[in-house]
Amino acid sequence: MRVALCQIVSTPEPAANLELVADGVRRAAESGADLAVFPEATMACFGTKLGPLAEPLDGPWASEVRRIADDAGIAVVAGMFTPADEGRVTNTLLVTGRGLDAHYDKIHLYDAFGFAESRTVAPGAEPLVVDLAGTRFGVTTCYDVRFPGLFTALTDQGASVIVTAASWGAGEGKRDQWELLVRARALDSTSWIAACGQADPRTRGIEPSGKAPTGIGYSTVAGPLGAIHAQLADAPDVLVVDLDEEPVQQARGSVPVLANRKF
Repeated sequence: MRVALCQIVSTPEPAANLELVADGVRRAAESGADLAVFPEATMACFGTKLGPLAEPLDGPWASEVRRIADDAGIAVVAGMFTPADEGRVTNTLLVTGRGLDAHYDKIHLYDAFGFAESRTVAPGAEPLVVDLAGTRFGVTTCYDVRFPGLFTALTDQGASVIVTAASWGAGEGKRDQWELLVRARALDSTSWIAACGQADPRTRGIEPSGKAPTGIGYSTVAGPLGAIHAQLADAPDVLVVDLDEEPVQQARGSVPVLANRKF
């Protein structure tokens, strides 16, 4: 499966961010990708009031992403916000194109480093694995990467590739943690991890304010034995990689941590 990680800097304006999606999908399709992955909060960056922007999965924003994916003939994963109860939203990954029409609601909410996502976001409950181009892939969102049980649960459902869409918080040691966690989840699951983050807004002359996690870049693909296979820097860019099944099967044969689990 050929995957394009489309590292962007989302704005507070959903319509403007659709233009970023269209450009990334175009570049992904031109590279022959089966799947274009965009970050968490593609619809609107964190630090924005999300409630007034949230739309249902059949609303105009998601419908336009579906159209873009269908016109390009590839699948797309993109972060958006859907309405939830008690005035909150759900942090949702839309999975569309190539016959797919699914979504994943972020399970683990980012109540850490002085930020409380749960104040405005309702948690999801169900993991998601889908089929594309002969490969089963699972999807996760940002803070999920700190919880290995979700990643092994996705492999139990047949995933050999796990996508992580993120808007990683900046700060001392945070890039090190990002890379370490992506690599660790690859080892836990002996799977490919394709982790696409928001680019650092400072590369576009935007100085972040407050505690909102607005991205650091460094979208990373880690192989099933935990090595970094490919990586972007901090600025917006597109990374295209081929993720083959053979290294996954070799890793699971030589390091059978999934089969050897006791818990």
